Amino acid sequence: MSVAASNIANVNTTGSLPASGGSSTPASSGIAPTFPAAYVPLRVDQVSQSNGSTPGGTVATVSTVSPSYTAQSDPNAPFANQDGLVAAPNVDLASEFAELATAKYSFIANAKVIQAYAETEDTLLDIKA
Repeated sequence: MSVAASNIANVNTTGSLPASGGSSTPASSGIAPTFPAAYVPLRVDQVSQSNGSTPGGTVATVSTVSPSYTAQSDPNAPFANQDGLVAAPNVDLASEFAELATAKYSFIANAKVIQAYAETEDTLLDIKA
């Protein structure tokens, strides 16, 4: 949930495009100013814990989205390249909101499982008494 929230909050956090030659665009004074990098969006992947005959559930891994940015026109940005382009995070808002909804309903479903287990356990204890 925090990954999706972070991606949504930083969807407009642009930065300078990485230079193709490995250096930033030189300033006219000879000293290149330092500009912020674009936000690097993250993603969560569910990986199976099962191996062979041992069932085991899943584990969540966090990694960066690839490609992490798209070129976007913003000629007024101080870090725009000579073509007026900046790096914008490669965030799909529809997918991020779907991830939030999925996380919400997964939490609700897991809470219901725990509640049903507790109620079953209480019922079993009542039978023994």
